[in-house]
Amino acid sequence: MPNVCLITGASAGIGRATALELLKAGHVVYGAARRVSKMEELRDAGGHPLAMDARSEADLDRAVRTVLDEQGRIDVLINNAGTVLHGAAEDVPLDAARDQFQVNVFAPARLVQLVLPAMRAQGSGRIVNVSSIGGEISLPLGAWYYASKHALEAYSDTLRMEVRPFGIEVVVVVVVVQPGIIKTEFEDQTASQLREYSGNGPYGRMAEAMASQSETGLADGADPAVVAETIRRAVEADPPETRYAVGLHAEELLKLNRTLSDREFDELVTRSIR
Repeated sequence: MPNVCLITGASAGIGRATALELLKAGHVVYGAARRVSKMEELRDAGGHPLAMDARSEADLDRAVRTVLDEQGRIDVLINNAGTVLHGAAEDVPLDAARDQFQVNVFAPARLVQLVLPAMRAQGSGRIVNVSSIGGEISLPLGAWYYASKHALEAYSDTLRMEVRPFGIEVVVVVVVVQPGIIKTEFEDQTASQLREYSGNGPYGRMAEAMASQSETGLADGADPAVVAETIRRAVEADPPETRYAVGLHAEELLKLNRTLSDREFDELVTRSIR
């Protein structure tokens, strides 16, 4: 029996690749995103595009209600939609930081609240939260992005323990979405954000070095299909792992963070942007 899947951020990058991968595997897929016009490929493949802005609670509710009304169940929720925010912690406006948390933490949490009653009634379900190595490590000039991913991981760990008695699994797919790792549109605004918020102040040299790296690094990144295949495995595995690390250098970076001291890791990651 195919799974009924709802995936957010399905109009581009990892989300689009995952939606198509799940459709190819025979699952029923609802892809939600703001840019419905960019989901024609999903529709042509037999998927169901949904208009949804992660900042709108009404949109979140409507997306879940549509799937339940049309299919009578939701087997898999994949919280993939997210935004990235770069700039020195001293420089980034708190309104921008709040928006980062709204999209990366509170919208996924609200979708979880909306799907859990149906999953509990079914006695089964799977929630896949797409995180980042930024959920475990931190790099300069991305404090609010890393804080949001750290929060999503902690939330997922608690959620996993709470819902397991109801037959519901929570999986964190740890993907590398830093410049030069995964080729998506996700980092398109990195250089402009760095220059806007921190390019002309005391962090200007560091900001320009990171902006230049982000503009030239994506050529060596892994294809989003690599992540899509991993998410499909997380959806289909019985039982799934609690975490999957995927992407160029993901395992290496996580291992370094776990084995080096804080100051040794600081030295390693800042050496190239001095």
